[in-house]
Amino acid sequence: MKTTLLILMLFCAVAAFGQAQSGVSAQPIVAQFADHPEHASFTPMATEHPIVGGAPDSYSYAHGERPLWEFGPVSEPVPLGDVARAYRKEKTASKKAEIVLEKQGS
Repeated sequence: MKTTLLILMLFCAVAAFGQAQSGVSAQPIVAQFADHPEHASFTPMATEHPIVGGAPDSYSYAHGERPLWEFGPVSEPVPLGDVARAYRKEKTASKKAEIVLEKQGS
């Protein structure tokens, strides 16, 4: 009870002290933003620069599709049932513990 009363009195004192401070002016302050009049002016375009390297006039172009054999062998997906059967078979075939300890009592 004493702790609750002390916290309540402290809270009220802080609130009263915050209201009594007159350091902040009530006059509104209008924000002034910097003006950039030449932000969207017209300028000439820059020259081209090759990304890969070489001279700017060397240009190659290829058209067509690559054959499927260039991408390597296509793997066939294994059905989920076969995966589950193989896992179950592996689990039953694995070596079991010879000694089983059980917790007795509490």
